[in-house]
Amino acid sequence: MPDDQANATVREGSPDSAVDRVADFYGAYIDAVDDGTDDLSAGLRAHYLTEDLRRRLAAWEEANHADGVLRAQDVPTHWAVRYHDSGAGHLFTTVTLTWGTGPDAGHTRLAVQSDLSTKLISDIEDSQ
Repeated sequence: MPDDQANATVREGSPDSAVDRVADFYGAYIDAVDDGTDDLSAGLRAHYLTEDLRRRLAAWEEANHADGVLRAQDVPTHWAVRYHDSGAGHLFTTVTLTWGTGPDAGHTRLAVQSDLSTKLISDIEDSQ
């Protein structure tokens, strides 16, 4: 095993964690979009997002001519998901997307809401 793989960060997760499910969704979704597998990205949306959010994303995409999950026309080079808050049956995470590499890389942040009862993502908005 190459040295860089031996010292690599271990990635873990749990199907019981709404934060892990957001991270799982964004990781798989970005891979699918980057690979150009439209049927997979649509399937991931159907599995991880509420029906209401899928309808709202379709309207947003029609108006903005961009991917509503990523809030962009391009594919990010990196993503990170962090717990933000929870309450009233919802969990809130911050998804940070990195665009490009090196010192000129840009970042956008998304506020992602999940319903705790279903662990489905129920809202995605631009964040500060």
